[in-house]
Amino acid sequence: MRFHSLSVLTVLAFGPLSGLPTSFASHWDDLRPKHAWNSVPENWKNLGHPPADTTIGLHIALKAKNENALIDALIEVSSPGHPRQGAHLSREEVAELVAPPSDVLELANAWLDHYGVHRSSISTKHGGSWLTLTGVPVSRANELLSASYQLYQHIGTNETVLRTLSYGLPVALVEHVQNVAPTTHFGSPSTPQQEPLTRRGGATREQTKVPGGDPGTVLSSRDQFVTPSFLHWFYKTSRYVPLAADRNVLGVVGLLGDYPNPDDLRGFMNQYRFDATSATYNVVQIKGGGYNPSNPSKEANLNIQYTSAIAYPTPHIFYSTGGSGTGSNIHDDPFINWLDFVLDLSSVPQTVSTPYGFPEYKVPPDYATYVCNLFARLGVRGASVLFASGNDGVGRGNCLLEDSSRVQFLPTFPSTCPWVTSVGGTTGYNPEVAASLSGGGFSAYFPRPTYQNNAVPTFLLNLGGQYNGFYNPGGRGVPDIAVQAINFRIIFNQATWTVGGTSCAVPTAAGIISLLNDYRISIGRPPLGFLNIWLYSIFLPGLNDITSGSNPGCNTDGFSAVPGWDPVTGLGSLDFERLVAILSRW
Repeated sequence: MRFHSLSVLTVLAFGPLSGLPTSFASHWDDLRPKHAWNSVPENWKNLGHPPADTTIGLHIALKAKNENALIDALIEVSSPGHPRQGAHLSREEVAELVAPPSDVLELANAWLDHYGVHRSSISTKHGGSWLTLTGVPVSRANELLSASYQLYQHIGTNETVLRTLSYGLPVALVEHVQNVAPTTHFGSPSTPQQEPLTRRGGATREQTKVPGGDPGTVLSSRDQFVTPSFLHWFYKTSRYVPLAADRNVLGVVGLLGDYPNPDDLRGFMNQYRFDATSATYNVVQIKGGGYNPSNPSKEANLNIQYTSAIAYPTPHIFYSTGGSGTGSNIHDDPFINWLDFVLDLSSVPQTVSTPYGFPEYKVPPDYATYVCNLFARLGVRGASVLFASGNDGVGRGNCLLEDSSRVQFLPTFPSTCPWVTSVGGTTGYNPEVAASLSGGGFSAYFPRPTYQNNAVPTFLLNLGGQYNGFYNPGGRGVPDIAVQAINFRIIFNQATWTVGGTSCAVPTAAGIISLLNDYRISIGRPPLGFLNIWLYSIFLPGLNDITSGSNPGCNTDGFSAVPGWDPVTGLGSLDFERLVAILSRW
C-alpha cells in the first residue's frame, strides 16, 4: 500500500498525548460489542486456532467529525438545479471532509499504544480516517478487539481465512469507529455473484446489423442474440459520436482473478463493430491484482467488450484488483482494495462498471455501511458507479432465515447501497419486459433515501399486504434502472458464447452513461457524477417504463413490473437521445 505525506491531523494522531487524561488507560478494558454472528456463516467450517506466531493486518476506519457532511455534499453536487451541482470535490477536499476529530485520533493512538501496537506499524491516510496496522500478532489482535480469531475454510472452494465471529471496542471508542477489518466479514467465494449464464454458440445466424424493419424478432427466438448493433439501435446511441475521448474515462472493475483478453476484444469488434477494431484498454493492477490474458474470464471479457462497443473510442481502464475477500489481512478485501486505490487518485474515472456483489444478509452491517460510504466519497468526486442488482430475482433458494422459518427476500450488496446506481435486467422488444432473473427488492440495512420518496411509496401502496414480513418496506429500493440482460453474444477464447444476467446489463448501462458524460464534458459541463438524483427527477422523461414481467425467487412469484418504479426494473431503461435532449437544457 502506498502512503502520502502525513497531514496535520496525522501529526495529532501520533504526537504527544500530554493532554489526554491518564484515566483512559483504565477504560480500555471496558468493551462494547461491535458485531457478532450467532453461528459460523453458511458454507464455512471452523479449523481451529492458527499457529501461535501468526500475524494479521488490521484496517480501522474512524468516523468523520461531521458524519453528515459527506452525504450533504454528495446531494448538493449531484442535484440538478442546486447552486453547487457539478462542483465535485477534489481528493484533498474529501479527505478534509471525512477527517475524524483530533481527540478521537488521540484516543485511537492511546488505545493502540496500551496494547503494545508499535507506532512504526501504523499508517494513516484519507485525512486520518484510515488506520492500517501491519504485522499484529493474532494474540494481540484478540486482546485489542475482544475477539477470537480462528481459521475457517470455505466448503466448496477450500479457501482458508482468518476471521472472528465477534469483536468489540472500548466504550470510549466504539461510537467513533466505523469498521475494523478483517473481523466478521467472511467475504465471497472465488466467483462473482453475478456470474453470467453461459452456453457456447454454434453455427447460428449473427445479427451484426439492425435491419431497416422491425427488429422485434431479434429477441423473440432463442436462435437470435443481443449484439452491440441492436443495443445501439434500441437505446438510440448509434448516431452519437464521442467528442471528449481525451477527457472522459470508463473504468471496469475486475476482481477475483477475472481478466479480459485483448485478442478476444479484437475478435469481438471484428465480428460486431468493425469500425472499432482498434479498441483497447489499459490495465491497472492493484494490491496484488494479476493480469494473465491467456487465462481470461467470461465476466471480464463481457464487461470490456460491451462497454467498449458502446462507448468507443472512450478510453477504458481495467482495474485488476487483488484480494478474494477471504484472506488473513485487509489486503484481501477486494472492494476496500479497489476503493483505497481509486480514492487516492487525483482524478477518478467518470463512469465505473462493476458486476460483483454479495447477498446483503451475509455482510456485517458495519462493513456494509463503511463500504457504502466509500462509494459516496467516489460519487462526490464525480464518478457514476453502477452495480449489478443480481441474478436471483428476490432471492435464491427458500430464503428461510437461519434462526426461524420466516422467509426473507435477499437483495444484493453493494447494489443496495444508496450511493451507487443499481442496474437490473430486461429482455425482449415491443415490448421490452423484465428479465425474470433481475435482482430486486429492499435493503434490510439502508433506509430509503430521500431521492426515492416520490417513487417507491406508490409501488408499496399498490402492493398492499402482499409479502408482508418478507422485506423491509422502509429500505432502499433496488434496482434504479434496468437494461437488456439476456442472450448476449461475447467472444471468449476466440469462440462465440451466449451469456445472460445483470452482468450484461451493467456494461450496457455503463456504456450509455459514459456517452452521456462525454456529451456533458464536450459542451464544457461537469460529468454527471452520482446518478440517482438525476434519475429520480429530471431524467424521468428520458426513461422507458417497463410494465410487465416479474422476478420470482424464494419460492414466490416475486415482485411485478408495473407503471412507475418497481423492484424488478426500477424506473425503466435508458433512451439516450431523450436524455441528451434533457441534458442540453441543464
